[in-house]
Amino acid sequence: MRPSDGSLLTAIDLERAFGARRALAGVSLVVDVGEAVLLAGPNGAGKTTLLHCLAGLARPTRGTVQVGGRTLRAGDPASRRRIGMVAHQTWLHDDLTLLENLAFAARLYGMSHPAQVAAAALERAGLGARSGDLPPALSRGMQQRAAIARALLHEPDIVLLDEPFSGLDAAASAALRATIAGVAGRGGAVVVVSHQPEEVWEVATRVVGLRGGRVVLDAPTAGNSPAITQPLAELGVG
Repeated sequence: MRPSDGSLLTAIDLERAFGARRALAGVSLVVDVGEAVLLAGPNGAGKTTLLHCLAGLARPTRGTVQVGGRTLRAGDPASRRRIGMVAHQTWLHDDLTLLENLAFAARLYGMSHPAQVAAAALERAGLGARSGDLPPALSRGMQQRAAIARALLHEPDIVLLDEPFSGLDAAASAALRATIAGVAGRGGAVVVVSHQPEEVWEVATRVVGLRGGRVVLDAPTAGNSPAITQPLAELGVG
């Protein structure tokens, strides 16, 4: 783990075990203000488990996660509110409309005027005309856009994205890349899991590779040099 004076998110020697299997085997990571980190690796490398630990959704067997230098704990909603996440599941309630889903999320975050906040977020996502629809009536791509809008609703400092380009068309993918760059540009930080590095490479500042629950690559993306692309190819994601 490299030292940092401007870290928003820090993982220190994280382990996560499922019985005899260790999904994370001593992962340390620092994500600084203004960074967009591409987290790459083959299936089973521990990427999703790491994101869940970073989000406070899973408790590591050993190690700690810090948000802005403060240890992330289950009973600390202030730290959790600094994080927004897009997971494999959309976390949308099937029996609520898109507007109701996002308004419910806004209330959970303690935001004023939740309905107005939700409506504005759906408009930005290009879903204003579908705000009265239930999630099952929408395409996978639309559901993903709604999930992204929900994750960004409270303008979190830290955005964690697990395969966020799944189901998105070219226009929505371009909009998501602009969002990632915007979060980093306003002083936030982003961690993106993707099996397709080319989707996010142009806005990523750094690539971290996992294999077997361990960090095996940590390098800047600038220049797209062979020193980075060869290890990515060896990880099966380049």
